[in-house]
Amino acid sequence: MAQYSIILFDGVCNFCNGTVNFLLKQDKKGKLRFAALQSAEGQKLLQQYNLPTQNFGSFVLIEDRKAFTQSTAGLRLYKHLPWYWQWTQVFWLVPKFLRDAVYDFIARNRYQWFGKREVCRMPSPEERQRFLSS
Repeated sequence: MAQYSIILFDGVCNFCNGTVNFLLKQDKKGKLRFAALQSAEGQKLLQQYNLPTQNFGSFVLIEDRKAFTQSTAGLRLYKHLPWYWQWTQVFWLVPKFLRDAVYDFIARNRYQWFGKREVCRMPSPEERQRFLSS
C-alpha cells in the first residue's frame, strides 16, 4: 500500500483550489499529495491510469494503485479527514448515478460560480513538499 494518496485537481479552478486548501488543513497526518491535472506530473499520472488528459471535469484520487473519479473519489477522502467528517459517509447510500449527476452539475458550473485563474496554483514554500514535482 502506498504511503500517501494523490489528488489530481484542476489547477485553474478556484473551487478546486479552495478544496485543496481545505484538504491541506484537514489532512493532519500529511498523507495526501497533490498535482494539477494540467501539470507534467498530473498528465503523466492521467496517462498511466488511462484517463483523459484534456478533460478536467473531475478530480482524481489515486489510492492503492487505483484511480477514482467524481463522487467516489470525493467520498473516499474521508480516510484523510478528522473524525468529525465521518458523517459524510452517509452519501454512500445515494446511488452512484445520482451522486455523479450532482458532481457533474457542480463541475460544469464551477468556473461560472467560483471563477477561474489564469495560471495553475503554485504551492507556498510550506506546502511544496505536499505537491508532486519533477
